Amino acid sequence: MHVAAVVVTYNRLSLLQRLVERLREVDPATGLTEILVVDNASTDGTGAWLATQTDLVSQTLATNSGGAGGFDVGLAWAMERGADLAWMMDDDGVPAPDCLTRLLEHEGLDFWGPAVLAEDDPGRLCFPIRLPGGTRVVHAMSEVEAAAGDVASPGLIPGVVIPFNGVLVTRDLVERIGTPRAEFFIWGDDVEYLWRAERAGARIATVVEAHFAHPATDDLGTPMMFGRTTYNHTPSDLKHYCMARNNTLNLRDYRGWPFVLMFWVKTLWFYLATHREPARVALSARAAYAGLRGDFSGHRRYLR
Repeated sequence: MHVAAVVVTYNRLSLLQRLVERLREVDPATGLTEILVVDNASTDGTGAWLATQTDLVSQTLATNSGGAGGFDVGLAWAMERGADLAWMMDDDGVPAPDCLTRLLEHEGLDFWGPAVLAEDDPGRLCFPIRLPGGTRVVHAMSEVEAAAGDVASPGLIPGVVIPFNGVLVTRDLVERIGTPRAEFFIWGDDVEYLWRAERAGARIATVVEAHFAHPATDDLGTPMMFGRTTYNHTPSDLKHYCMARNNTLNLRDYRGWPFVLMFWVKTLWFYLATHREPARVALSARAAYAGLRGDFSGHRRYLR
């Protein structure tokens, strides 16, 4: 078994170094054969540091292509190098020492990953998940563990995974569905890849005993509509532009126009009532219109 760790990084050298040190500690018996690092044209000395590392393989892209572009390149690269499995992650997360071992205990899956925990509070999920078979959203690790005990597959939450945070992807799945959409840049590329895998009949799961720590993302899931739902608000215009554009396309392509309409009702409500910022409505409209026309260049005006 040839397992390639695929790491995408951009201007976070200290975090990358921390992650690489953890990957060096992974038991070689797992089959982890190599560490592949895709550097998104970092300007903080990442490229120079990578050039001195003899036990990993790296490539620096000509321009910053975002997480989506980085994983597009990295996953294709892993396949070209003969990987049977790609273990994919951003530079700011850290797998538990036994994360890969725990993941590989479960055979017969195509796209599966660990429970992603808030780094400063391991009892809490970094990204809330909706349990299969209903509308229940859980935030605590204890709730995930309890749910895993109720399903037919012990230790698993079937049909659920948080992409690109320590996930494993098989060569067979990549050959069937391809690589992430590089043009998405950031935000929504992970969801698109998950939904594409679902459409292709991929066997997907979260392995509850496998853990991956990630910095908390407290700006996600802001309550709205009197607490009945949430909205993924971010103060970053770049992130919001990509979210509005890419989410509109994902919902159109995989869920249908009624879901697009519901997303836009939420957007209007949030920025006109919950968190008054009318300019965000106009920005959202520009982003969605550009995406529907096939124009994926608009986010670059917000790059710093």
